[in-house]
Amino acid sequence: MDIRQLQYLAALAREKHFTRAATACNVTQPTLSGRIRQLELELGIPIVERGQRYQGLTPEGEKVLKWAQVILKNWQSMQEELGHLKDHDVGLTGRLVLGGIPSALPMIPLLTKKIRKIHPGIDFTVLSQSSEEILRGIVDFSVDVGITYLDSEPIEGMLATPLYIERYCLFVPEGHPLAERKSVTWREAANEPLCLLTNNMQNRRIIDRAFEKAKCHPSPRLETNSVINLCSNVRLMGLASIMPQYILDVLGNMSGVKAIPLDEPTVEHSVGLVVAARDPLSPLIEAMRETAALLAPVSFSERVGA
Repeated sequence: MDIRQLQYLAALAREKHFTRAATACNVTQPTLSGRIRQLELELGIPIVERGQRYQGLTPEGEKVLKWAQVILKNWQSMQEELGHLKDHDVGLTGRLVLGGIPSALPMIPLLTKKIRKIHPGIDFTVLSQSSEEILRGIVDFSVDVGITYLDSEPIEGMLATPLYIERYCLFVPEGHPLAERKSVTWREAANEPLCLLTNNMQNRRIIDRAFEKAKCHPSPRLETNSVINLCSNVRLMGLASIMPQYILDVLGNMSGVKAIPLDEPTVEHSVGLVVAARDPLSPLIEAMRETAALLAPVSFSERVGA
């Protein structure tokens, strides 16, 4: 058994197609299939369900895949650390996969900008995901680092670093009767034609709990998994929305839109960086944690102005 066989297996599980997996590994399809069959013979178990097309992994294959992912991640981490030791002055190099809840995506460029000042050789893949997808991705090694809520749903088995405090506003079109108010209650917001994130998003579950505390249960006119789409519907459709306070700070002055702080109840949540509590940590992941630790948890507005 060698690293290449495990890479081929991981690619097949990811792509769910022999030809696509072979292309991703820069080999021919017969080469990939032959090396996986060789792995089956060496281990003495069936790994892939046999058929004319890829039909998934056997139960034994799923077990092998989990071990393969651990081995491949440790091998990658070793390569990163040895590369850094050989050329310490250049800094770390490699790619990190970041999963962020939609409402936290504007925070990620501030984090990646800061770490690239120290390690310009680090590149990033950034994914918009629900909190559940982030935690699942970290466990199965498809996500290296998550940016998610730290205090509203469980994050067992994770190392967490707070980044900022999220607060909420009612976003309405300019000229709306509430537009010049200094604050709005959640009960008042419930009476507006709302567009909100879909209920698989933790941000939406936080909003729903706030409405429950205010003893009201609005029915949104529109649901989406995109914060940008929420902004567009406020500006172009005349709907109202509930989003984090910092949206206007990040997107700049959105013409025709006003944000009014929400109270009764006041809702605040800590958002931060999470990684799997593995030992040792990848040097790239450790560098990201160290960078996040330099950013004290404050409001996002204070962070942008810093």
